[in-house]
Amino acid sequence: MENLEKLSRDDLLKVIDLYAKNWLAHDGCWFLAVEERLGMETAIELDTKSWACFSPVEARRIMQTFDIPAGGGLDALEKALGFRLYAAVNRQEAERVDGHTLRFRMVECRVQQARQRKGLPPFPCKSVGLVEYTQFARTVDPRIETKCVHAPPDEVTDCNCTWEFRLYPSAKNSG
Repeated sequence: MENLEKLSRDDLLKVIDLYAKNWLAHDGCWFLAVEERLGMETAIELDTKSWACFSPVEARRIMQTFDIPAGGGLDALEKALGFRLYAAVNRQEAERVDGHTLRFRMVECRVQQARQRKGLPPFPCKSVGLVEYTQFARTVDPRIETKCVHAPPDEVTDCNCTWEFRLYPSAKNSG
């Protein structure tokens, strides 16, 4: 930590970028190893279980670190999404559709870009993402329902994936 405290703001931003890219590279290496050894179906199954565990942890840590209130609705979710590790390496956008809906778009996805560079088919992330984003959003506020508008294996449009988060007055089950 002592070395980090001596860094300039620009160098600290480089460290954030480096850490996020290293985290994502490790996640990708793990996934590709499982995919190679056990096949895509098993890799997705294990990845889904991992994200189900990690997403709430990530959300709680972000909320604690940046004083984002639990049950803070779509404002809290939008702020928390901006602090995910993905936010440091992927180009993403969030917009309010109406007073109850937040649309989140992954405009550029390093995972999909890396697979494309390696000549691999797109990662069919929809089923994993549904668990990942649902768990993250519910941790921020259990009243939020998550819906996938599109994600691979759906055809990629003007962005890699689009998610909608809808705030309900009381907790609902989604899936």
